[in-house]
Amino acid sequence: MLRGKDIIAIPPGETIREQLENRGMNQKEFSQRMDMSEKHISRLINGKVELTQDMALRLEAVLGLPANFWNNLETQYREKEARVKAELEMANEEEIARQFPYPAMARNGWVPETRVILQKVMNLRTFFQVARLCVVEELRLPGIAYRAVGNGKKSDYALVAWSQQARIETMNAEVAPINVEKLKKNLSAIRALTVLDPSEFSGELKRLLAECGIALVFLPHFGGSFLHGATFVSGKRIVLGLTVRGRDADRFWFSLFHELCHVLEGHIFNSEPSDLDTEDTADAFARDALIPPKPYARFVKGGDFTAAAVTAFADSIGIAPGIVVGRLQKENVIPFSWHHALKAKYQLAN
Repeated sequence: MLRGKDIIAIPPGETIREQLENRGMNQKEFSQRMDMSEKHISRLINGKVELTQDMALRLEAVLGLPANFWNNLETQYREKEARVKAELEMANEEEIARQFPYPAMARNGWVPETRVILQKVMNLRTFFQVARLCVVEELRLPGIAYRAVGNGKKSDYALVAWSQQARIETMNAEVAPINVEKLKKNLSAIRALTVLDPSEFSGELKRLLAECGIALVFLPHFGGSFLHGATFVSGKRIVLGLTVRGRDADRFWFSLFHELCHVLEGHIFNSEPSDLDTEDTADAFARDALIPPKPYARFVKGGDFTAAAVTAFADSIGIAPGIVVGRLQKENVIPFSWHHALKAKYQLAN
């Protein structure tokens, strides 16, 4: 017997059990009369095997009820069984759908707006290109590396949705074959773009990365997800998705170089998602690639953190002053209230 929210599927075996009780016949005698094994009769009574037309004819002879009666019971049971399973499956699908940041996805046009949970399930199936949401976890991209602050289920589901959208938006991007050595050579040119406005550097940054087999996409930040960026292999290309959490330029460039480290170190080619060690490695790479350790140490030791001094230091190493400000603030060298005028805010679009 299977129970759903509104449906109960009762196997024909229950009717057989009632008939045997009414006749005072045990299963051993019944199996002998049916010319079938006791094991098979037990499975029939418990709805574990299909009641075939041959069985229906045997039941007609043994119990006196016509074969079409038993055939109808079997048909009704299998139909209700399928409906109960579908009902239970949908309940599970609805629970999965509730984990995704659906309102944020809808606001960004990734899925249609709706408040109906059943429609959300259908829309998410289309978005992920799956027949059932339960398989999304199995399809999670291997080796996905991402920069996030905080963790938890909300972040996990946001990452899955965010990564799928990144894959969708870069599906038709024109990129060269993956070339990590080319990326190493392009790093200095990429770093030099930090002093430019997004309208100036966006196209050039995408071009430099495309030469290395990397498709870059800018996606919105999901509130509460703590996600800054993610990188993964999709087919014959690398997808690198970035967001500007808080719209701060220094966070954007740090996240970019963090993700590039995952490519350079081969983290994205691993079968498992990135762990704390790989994330720490990527953080250290981004920190030192943007601001070389020795010049930075001398600057901090000098103790002059006026806006003019910060700007002069940034100019001397060829980087945007806001990146230096962000580093000083993060390391508590200066208060977070200092030098807001030096920290650029980005509006990025694909």
